[in-house]
Amino acid sequence: MSKHVFLTGPPGVGKTTLIQKVTQALKSSGVAIDGFYTQEVREGGRRTGFDVVTLSGNRGPLSRVSPSSDSSASRREYRVGQYVVDLVSFEQLVLPMLRNVNHGGDTEKRICVIDEIGKMELFSQAFIQAVRQTLAGSGTVVLGTIPIPKGKPLDLVEEIRSRKDVKVFNVTKENRNSILQDILAAVESCRK
Repeated sequence: MSKHVFLTGPPGVGKTTLIQKVTQALKSSGVAIDGFYTQEVREGGRRTGFDVVTLSGNRGPLSRVSPSSDSSASRREYRVGQYVVDLVSFEQLVLPMLRNVNHGGDTEKRICVIDEIGKMELFSQAFIQAVRQTLAGSGTVVLGTIPIPKGKPLDLVEEIRSRKDVKVFNVTKENRNSILQDILAAVESCRK
């Protein structure tokens, strides 16, 4: 019996777009939903980083492009490729929301959107802990995204992928336009 729903698929396949569509549909049917998604930041036609956007409307940087010759590299830096992760900004936006979700005393299960549990986000030990707590709790259905395996496995991602209580949808270019109803149905059955 699934308690949580996760989407996976290659970068740029449309996982976040699907999450946003599912979120809209759930919101309009009056479901209590909170969480965050990651959004590309583009300047002059090129990607300069990612922002965290919470469903309550807050936004802050997750990462920004930074030249590796940057002199600030002496301080502890969290890098993924050309991006430097702004851990403080990420944690300030996401952790209060996750802790809040975990303390919901509602009789109705709430939905928590976590897009994405990826390399950048996993620099945060506090985030890993909060996600594990949310997955373990009984009052919250997590609707999340995880990357497809590439290179060194990410512990939390593999843990989620192999959980018995998680239903994973593989998003492809072929199914991304037809899969919405299936995802919604899966989330609804998790809420029962």
